[in-house]
Amino acid sequence: MTVPQFRPLQFGVTRVSLRDGAPGTHYMTAEQALQPFAERMTDRLQHWAKTRPQHSFMARRSKMADGTLGEWQHISYAHAWQTARNIAQGLIDRGLNAERPVVILSENSLEHALLALGAMLAGVPFVPTSPPYSLVSVDYDKLKHVLKTVTPGLVFASDARYAKAIAATVDASMEVVLVEGELEGRPVTRFAQLCATPETPAVDAAIAATGPDTIVKFLFTSGSTKMPKAVINTQRMWCANQQQMAQSMPVLAEKELVLVDWLPWNHTFGGNHNFGMVVYHGGTLYIDDGKPTPALIGETLRNLREIAPTVYFNVPTGFEAIANAMKTDDLLRKTLLSRVQMFFYAGAALAQPIWDSLYASQEREIGQRIVMGTGLGMTESGPFGIFVTNPFVQAGDLGVPTPGLELKLVDMQGKTEVRYRGPNITPGYWRNAQETADAFDEEGFFKTGDAVKWIDETDVHLGLKFDGRIAEDFKLATGTFVSVGPLRAKIIAAGAPYVQDAVLTGLNLKEVGAMIFPTPAVRALSGLGAEAPLADVLASPAVQAKFQEIVNTLAKTATGSANRIARLCLLSEPPTIDKGEITDKGSINQRAVLSHRADTVAALHGDTLHFIVKPQV
Repeated sequence: MTVPQFRPLQFGVTRVSLRDGAPGTHYMTAEQALQPFAERMTDRLQHWAKTRPQHSFMARRSKMADGTLGEWQHISYAHAWQTARNIAQGLIDRGLNAERPVVILSENSLEHALLALGAMLAGVPFVPTSPPYSLVSVDYDKLKHVLKTVTPGLVFASDARYAKAIAATVDASMEVVLVEGELEGRPVTRFAQLCATPETPAVDAAIAATGPDTIVKFLFTSGSTKMPKAVINTQRMWCANQQQMAQSMPVLAEKELVLVDWLPWNHTFGGNHNFGMVVYHGGTLYIDDGKPTPALIGETLRNLREIAPTVYFNVPTGFEAIANAMKTDDLLRKTLLSRVQMFFYAGAALAQPIWDSLYASQEREIGQRIVMGTGLGMTESGPFGIFVTNPFVQAGDLGVPTPGLELKLVDMQGKTEVRYRGPNITPGYWRNAQETADAFDEEGFFKTGDAVKWIDETDVHLGLKFDGRIAEDFKLATGTFVSVGPLRAKIIAAGAPYVQDAVLTGLNLKEVGAMIFPTPAVRALSGLGAEAPLADVLASPAVQAKFQEIVNTLAKTATGSANRIARLCLLSEPPTIDKGEITDKGSINQRAVLSHRADTVAALHGDTLHFIVKPQV
């Protein structure tokens, strides 16, 4: 068998130390020690402003009068540093602080970035808030919750698209800063005015007053059965995590870093991991206004045909669209693969057919494969925690802990929960002492709720693989445990490219069921037109036959009731953000879907739904 050839990539951590604790408990650390790191992320920004002032820090395409996107607009490190200082003065003048932070209602933008940097210099926390809370939500409940939790002293919005949300949730006395547009019936401060604030010595005094324990931002969790929690992010947490990333992924510092990225900054993946990476290493971030959706993926592909990233991050649905496009798009393959050293996915399982398709395009174009990195992390860990250790990654592999992070592996009724302790872990949740206390164990380890197992029990240095979320797992009426994570990944892989995600059912019942969120690919499969109702598409003979084939295939590999899909249905209503069923990054919340679609679950297992698919083997 020929061993695949990969574009060379160094892995920073290849060996770990393991020690035993109390019965059922083990502790795991990287043998590589964590090296010193900056006290403040703003120190890194200042460094690059001095050493490479004209280097492009960030770029975004300009918006034309007709709504289309034009040429790239760049801001240099020198410009970012000076503008951030002016903004910092404006925030200082307003007396803002942790009790009265800045709430940002905006997608990723140059203005968003500059405001965040200005807040960091002033020592004022900022709160990047999910745009769908304002632009998609109908009741604005989550936005109201954010504002009530953090009690802002200033609200920023990019434009008047946010007017309805602001009118419904922001007190009339609150100052609102807009880049452009108007808000009916209330005055606004122009972002340009904030940027034009003359700086005074108070800015340097404010910078000097910040330190490792200064709160940089509040990032809200996606929320499941409860409202989102405000995760405290400190300077120590962010800087330590960036140093950990640099040691686990040496490629970040080996060459000039270039990212092309859409991941939203209100999420830790886009806002801490990637935004912070660029600041830490003096790289360039091209803001991608595309997304892995049928309507917006074209913009992402356009950008990747033009800008060659050195590392590339996305979620599985994004890589699926790119893999499909690269089969026939010569320019996309040429540009994207010209200098990319590593791909990295997170957020959900990556189906093997997508992996295979990416590898095929890479070998066709450059004669080598690109390493697909992944790992495990969360908002509360900065997010980087566990990372793969070799190029031969398989679906579900996580790897080993990053330097300076200690893992505690705890037996939880047959599952192994991984817990974190280190400088990159949050001190807790803002204004929520009970949730903070509940999140940590008696030794100060953060309880992730993620289950893991060994990739190879004979070689601990290969590390861990994902074994689902403990809170998602459930028992059948027989007492048999259903491990949701691995089975869900199996369904997605078997159903590619027609399965977006799967929600498993069967709690206290005799059989496991699955509710499927289909991908747009089912429309082409159905043979119906683009305007046909989705319910009709899903009921079409071709789609039903395909899912019969999928469930039959799954049944052939099942070994018992806990991993046999006994009944399956297709959902014509997409997951909604108002109900917490999906994040704006595209991750499905299993518990929220089950809670809000309890009638569908009952009908599925009661055989009263139309078009229930059952195995015929």
